[in-house]
Amino acid sequence: MKVTRYLTGAVGVALMGVGAWLLLDVRDVTDVLVWLGGAIVLHDTLIAPSALLVGLVLVRGGARGPVRGALLAAGTLTVVALPVLLRPGPRANASVLPLDYPRNWLIALVAVAAVTALVVAVRGFTRSRRPPS
Repeated sequence: MKVTRYLTGAVGVALMGVGAWLLLDVRDVTDVLVWLGGAIVLHDTLIAPSALLVGLVLVRGGARGPVRGALLAAGTLTVVALPVLLRPGPRANASVLPLDYPRNWLIALVAVAAVTALVVAVRGFTRSRRPPS
């Protein structure tokens, strides 16, 4: 488990480095900081408490942790996708947002749900295979 944590941490640090590198190309950093601050406030005041409460009320047993994690991931994906989701329609420059972002957002949410279902299933399987203590 330690190796997985260190590997995940290293990937996270590398991705933060990529983000910092891309931030060097931004002309007005103030807008980015306002958006990031808003995302943090939205996450900490709405998404995290809602995910924890839903996980507490609706889910019992060993599935509670994965479901809460999935709700946090889905909420965070939604916050990141909000600017594109709230401004659908044609754009003057088709190369600015060339992808189908609502569809890709839904695909990401389905992937989160699928991975969560897999984790819950594997946990249930491994718990049922353990000898009683």
